[in-house]
Amino acid sequence: MFHASACRKPQPDSSLCDRLQARGGSAVLQTCFDQITGRTVVMKSLLKQFQMDRQENRRLLREARVTAQLQHPNTVPVYEIGRDRQQGLYFTMKRVSGENLFEILKRVALAVPEAITEFPLRRRVEIVATAGLALMYAHARGVIHRDIKPENIWVGNFGEVILLDWGVAKVWGQPDDAPAHPLVASQQQHVQALTLAGDRPGTPLYMSPEQVNVNRATVDERSDIFSVGVVLYEVAAIREPFRGRVIQETFENIIHDHPPPPSAARPEEQIPKALDQVVMKAISKNPADRFQTMRQMLEALREIEYEA
Repeated sequence: MFHASACRKPQPDSSLCDRLQARGGSAVLQTCFDQITGRTVVMKSLLKQFQMDRQENRRLLREARVTAQLQHPNTVPVYEIGRDRQQGLYFTMKRVSGENLFEILKRVALAVPEAITEFPLRRRVEIVATAGLALMYAHARGVIHRDIKPENIWVGNFGEVILLDWGVAKVWGQPDDAPAHPLVASQQQHVQALTLAGDRPGTPLYMSPEQVNVNRATVDERSDIFSVGVVLYEVAAIREPFRGRVIQETFENIIHDHPPPPSAARPEEQIPKALDQVVMKAISKNPADRFQTMRQMLEALREIEYEA
C-alpha cells in the first residue's frame, strides 16, 4: 500500500520547471530549477490523469527508491522524492547533458565524419561495456534492469556513461508493483530466477527469448546479458539483429532466428572475430549458453584487440 508519508514534502514552489524532456505512457520528465539548492535537475512525475492512480503511484515510488539505492558512478543520482499539489508524486535526479547511444549510432549509420572520428568501433564497444559496470553492480544488488537499449545508455559531454531508466527493473523475489525495500547483495552462485506476471516489460527489439515467452519464461541476469549482446551487435553492425516488419515478427525472430555475426553483417568494418564471439555467445537462445554473469562478459570484452 502506498503511503504519502513515505515521501518528504518539499517547500511550496521550490522548483521551476520549464522544459519537457520526455513523455511516456503514464509519466513525464521535465527539466526544473531547484530554487533551494540552486541547481538544475530532471523531475519525473505522473501525468495528470494518473496522479490519483494507486498502482501508478506505487510503481513510480518503487522506481524512485530502486534508482536511489543503486549508487554507482554509472547510474544517475536521485536527489529528492516528494509530493506536491501540482505534480503529485515525483522524484528529481541529476541532469546529464549529452546524447544517448541511439543518437550516436544514427550519426554513425549516416557516416557523419565527426561521429566516425569520435565514435570508432572500439569507443562504441567501450561505451556499452561501461554501462555494463552499472549492470554488474545492479545484479550484485539483486536488480535486473529488463530494458537495456541504446536509448537508455547516455554519453555525457565529458565522456561519462550513464545507464538510465530503471522503470521496469525487477528486484529478485518481489512482485513488479511491490514497495522497494533496501536491496541486499545476492549470492553469485545462487542466481534467483523470477517469473513475469503476464506482461512484457522491456523494448521488443532488445528482449531475450525468455522475456518474449512470458507464459513459461524465467528471467534472470542472463536476460540482461542477452539485451547487452543485442546492443553490442547493433553497435558493431549498425543494424539490429532481430528487427521484423511488425512486432510479432520481431518476437519470432528473437525466438527462432540465428543472425549472422556482426562481421558478416557489416564486412566494411574491421570487426574482430573475438567481438563476434562475445556477441554471439551473449545472444544465445538458451540462457545456459550465454555468459552467466556480467563480470564474465566484461572480462571477455576487455581481452579484445582492435585494428590500430
